[in-house]
Amino acid sequence: MDTNIIEKAQWTNSIPIFKNLIILKQLGIAVGLPFGLVIAFILISSGWSKDSLYAAALIITALLLAYLLIKVVYGGKYEAEFAVDEKGIYCRTEEKQASKSRLLNGLTVLAGIFSGNPAVSGAGLLAKSKNRIFIPWTNVSKIKYIEKHFVILINGGFAEKITLFCTRENYGEIERIIKGKTNA
Repeated sequence: MDTNIIEKAQWTNSIPIFKNLIILKQLGIAVGLPFGLVIAFILISSGWSKDSLYAAALIITALLLAYLLIKVVYGGKYEAEFAVDEKGIYCRTEEKQASKSRLLNGLTVLAGIFSGNPAVSGAGLLAKSKNRIFIPWTNVSKIKYIEKHFVILINGGFAEKITLFCTRENYGEIERIIKGKTNA
């Protein structure tokens, strides 16, 4: 059998955001580390003043509100659709969740415009761009297989990353297809 010719493998998965070790690790790196460093810098540089404690409390409150927003709006889950075919690897947010995200991202952009804060608008625009990701086979640069969690981490070019959350049933097939297309 020619391993370069594959049928399209397609699946959906509902991943609990705050219970999945892979997502928690990524959140820790992307959110926890930077905000932790900011809080530490504020507290240390100000000598633990009353104002710095207030600033740290505001940052922690904002993070807790983000947690609650994710629990309420998204049910604490990441609903995603994945596909692997001849051209490459696809990941997209499931349509119902994507429409909620588009609404929230649009509100974020508007909030940034009306408050005169381009960083907020930029964050909303950046978040909008991550609902669909495609990495062609030729761009795949690094693959990490985490069989224990049925996860495959795919790195492509700059800022091209997909975490394939496979099911228990399809993990072996998806791993075989990826290894056949990338020799990795």
